[in-house]
Amino acid sequence: MSLGQYYATCQISEPPNQALLYDLKVPRWDFQTGRQLRTSPLYDRLDAQGARWMEKHGFERPKYFVPPDKDLLALEQSKTFYKPDWFDIVESEVKCCKEAVCVIDMSSFTKFEITSTGDQALEILQYLFSNDLDVPVGHIVHTGMLNEGGGYENDCSIARLSKRSFFMISPTDQQVHCWAWLKKHMPQDSNLLLEDVTWKYTALNLIGPRAVDVLSELSYAPMTPDHFPSLFCKEMSVGYANGIRVMSMTHTGEPGFMLYIPIEYALHVYNEVMSVGQKYGIRNAGYYALRSLRIEKFFAFWGQDLNTLTTPLECGRESWVKLEKGMDFIGRDALLQQKQNGVYKRFTMFILDDHDTDLDLWPWWGEPIYRNGQYVGKTTSSAYSYTLERHVCLGFVHNFSEDTGEEQVVTTDFINRGEYEIDIAGHRFQAKAKLYPVASLVTHKRRKDDVELSDLHGK
Repeated sequence: MSLGQYYATCQISEPPNQALLYDLKVPRWDFQTGRQLRTSPLYDRLDAQGARWMEKHGFERPKYFVPPDKDLLALEQSKTFYKPDWFDIVESEVKCCKEAVCVIDMSSFTKFEITSTGDQALEILQYLFSNDLDVPVGHIVHTGMLNEGGGYENDCSIARLSKRSFFMISPTDQQVHCWAWLKKHMPQDSNLLLEDVTWKYTALNLIGPRAVDVLSELSYAPMTPDHFPSLFCKEMSVGYANGIRVMSMTHTGEPGFMLYIPIEYALHVYNEVMSVGQKYGIRNAGYYALRSLRIEKFFAFWGQDLNTLTTPLECGRESWVKLEKGMDFIGRDALLQQKQNGVYKRFTMFILDDHDTDLDLWPWWGEPIYRNGQYVGKTTSSAYSYTLERHVCLGFVHNFSEDTGEEQVVTTDFINRGEYEIDIAGHRFQAKAKLYPVASLVTHKRRKDDVELSDLHGK
């Protein structure tokens, strides 16, 4: 068969882009064509402030913001598997997220509304999602949309706006797949409405301990934890704009709020937030800072750590599943069977011990994991933790029989008793395995090799 016949068989109109075949795929590689297809209303404003962009599902998202004193051209042309030139920039953004307040434009996230005239919306969502959504109005639930095998078709957060209305937030690249899955399983009922409202809302993520101070000055509603607890959603005014859906969550584990803003108010709200936030040290931040924060908090992301073959029981999310409530949902039988038999892989955090950030090749994702010298899996995502001052890798550990190679049950004891190494380009680095986020690393500045790790028992 000729190459042309092969393309015809695959229904490909033309050969693949030559640049994609022969260009060196350095970490965080970005497409150079087909850009600026989908943008936030704040794109020009952020671009003028030094935003460097990445693409996700056709949507432009800020990676980081280049300070005026940095060489922009050098950063754009930097390609390396070692310590990247943006290291210090992202460090300052992460530090601001932890000590002051940052704002990240996350408008690309998929957003759906499911409403009904009666209880139809709740009933179908209870069947399609693994966690219990029959919660009081204003509460937010982290949940998964599973397949019959118990694997994740989608990982999302759902806010109950009213008794018959729900607001669903999903990863950017889930927009088409999630819509198709919902339409496939929802009944043809004129009293049940599914609407894609991704384009209707600009999303700003206010991260940091001073986020509450910024919002307190811009709204009439009290923002203290007593009045605005974690995982809570309230529609309120911010500045002169009304109808802002404010949620006490940040997708990073850090304190703060997500603001879902009708697009006509986006620029006003952003300007107000940045103006009021000046006294609190506010700055823009990008997705590289978000990635570092979420990985050091052991947060799994769909498409990177989670996929259709990953179940909640394999990544420590048993509490996000309503197995004990007797309610049927897609994937329930598979999870009950897995709970009885045990899991054959386990999502694990690894902190590299003897890795030199300045001199050694960095882990990015896909690195082999070794336990007691035996291959047991690979990493799914990695990032440098500016808090831990070490690299953190997330990945799945399997238990292969030394005699037959068959997979066996992975227990907590199996994880904790192993000695681990992460293989980066043929060189193995020692790593500590954790099943819970690291609570703290140091009480004061020390040398890295003197650092002691302590576990946070419980999430």
